[in-house]
Amino acid sequence: MRKCKKKILAILPVSIGGRLTMNSIIDGFKQNDCDVIVFDELFDENLKQVLRRKFDYICGYDYSGLKIKIDHNLSVPSINYFSDDLRSKTSGPEWEKYLPYLEDDDNYTFYWDKVLTSYESFKNITYLPHFVNFEIYKDMNVEPEFDVMFAGRLDTDYRLSFFEELVNKLPQLNIAWFAIDRHYKDARSRANYPELIDLCYRGFIDNEEDMAKAINNSKIVFNMHSQGISSLNYRTFQTIACKRLMISDYREELALFDGHLPFYEDFSDLIFKIESYLEDKEAYNRVTDECWRIANQSHNSKDCARYMLKVVES
Repeated sequence: MRKCKKKILAILPVSIGGRLTMNSIIDGFKQNDCDVIVFDELFDENLKQVLRRKFDYICGYDYSGLKIKIDHNLSVPSINYFSDDLRSKTSGPEWEKYLPYLEDDDNYTFYWDKVLTSYESFKNITYLPHFVNFEIYKDMNVEPEFDVMFAGRLDTDYRLSFFEELVNKLPQLNIAWFAIDRHYKDARSRANYPELIDLCYRGFIDNEEDMAKAINNSKIVFNMHSQGISSLNYRTFQTIACKRLMISDYREELALFDGHLPFYEDFSDLIFKIESYLEDKEAYNRVTDECWRIANQSHNSKDCARYMLKVVES
């Protein structure tokens, strides 16, 4: 006899990073034949009407799903995926109010950072690195327009000066920067070379399909992590799934890729690695192929969402 489909209420949060992450989770549930109802906090208005429907689980990014569960006295288990510090306002302005509920038996926490997970003692907390939908993030077989891409905030003096110096040191390369408009304006107002910010800024991306296209349009993506202790961010897995080269600052969880994923130790090392991989296509393809193989096997949305359901149902 065929099992009934699991019905899941999934919350798309306001934050851009959260929306991209949640979309891969939602896709994973759908790939596992779940019936997913999506409530979009940015555009949908009638939450009470949605909550009249029956569902088996509520799933959200950071505290978004748990908040709705508690505020509306829902009696269904919650699935909560965190890629922000759950003990910080980065995971929500009311984190202190909702944090104690993570102790409850029917609230399940999946945490993206291995070291931060080891610090917690919740009964239902599980380490789970980022994962992506390989049907969306894939090699589109296009010739990239950009040599180097960075996506994210230049919100600290270190990050801004690092980026400006990179552009100054590599004037022969076409470098792209993606961020929301207010972060662009903020960086430009603080920049030593605002004309370089204008030159590189390519706008803002708020959906999976356009992000996949932007990554495909770049040969190399580099990371400057700002969250967690040991973890790799979502951009890492997006880039690898598109078979483009990710060069990350050092993180312990680079070990997930068995030493194949390159990292830079400092600014000079990043310059060296960018120039080396752009020149050596064989080395570039060797790294991107091997990292794709590992991610496709262990960090795909279908298998990771199935794992989440298995944990919750065990």
